[in-house]
Amino acid sequence: MKKLLVMFSLCIFSTGLHAQNVGLSFSYFVPSHGSFSTPISPFSIRGSGFSFNDHVVFQTGASLYRMAGLAVKNTPLSNNESFIGPNFTVFVPAELVLRFTGKRMSLDIKGGGFFFYGFDQNLNAGNIDKAIRSLEKWTVANSNFSFQNSPGLGYLGGVELTVNVTSQLGISIETNYLAGQSGLPLTGTYTGGVSTLETKLIDYKDAKVDFTGLEFSIGLIFSTGGGGAPGPKRRKR
Repeated sequence: MKKLLVMFSLCIFSTGLHAQNVGLSFSYFVPSHGSFSTPISPFSIRGSGFSFNDHVVFQTGASLYRMAGLAVKNTPLSNNESFIGPNFTVFVPAELVLRFTGKRMSLDIKGGGFFFYGFDQNLNAGNIDKAIRSLEKWTVANSNFSFQNSPGLGYLGGVELTVNVTSQLGISIETNYLAGQSGLPLTGTYTGGVSTLETKLIDYKDAKVDFTGLEFSIGLIFSTGGGGAPGPKRRKR
């Protein structure tokens, strides 16, 4: 995992050295099922990339999230609450951007894909046991699950409005819809019942982390003014 993070860090920073724009943003993720998640400041660098022409841009970056909780789908259990979390999640987008520019503003329409990886994972046993009681119509339930963690992929689409305060500095507001998943096979047992207890084996081999929701970002965009010239140092907020 450490080697993976180092590789992504090198990719992001090497891209920034030749980027036309370098961005630093604070991003918040609101999952469709789960709990509100916050960024780990200052570990969010977004908007690094290069321009194909005046209207088409490639952008990437990276954000580190503190995920309060995410749902797990493809199980018989209800996925309306968080089954996994809290954890730390690395999020790396790759976007093609259609840009419309005005005198002091620009509007970006974005689409692309993303990679994510959650580490320091934890199962939310309380919510899982609650879902088991609902599924089985039991009064008590106690689960003992293990899981296999894996990276995930997804697609995204969104819009970004940037107001140019100066020729070198812009303020951006961005909203993205994210739809992704990662494999999280669950195995183990759960025990419970009403008047008598019973134990059941489970093997949810198709279980997946549901990384679907809205991402809201506010940030700074620093323009280098040239595609091949070295970019400015990244600044932290």
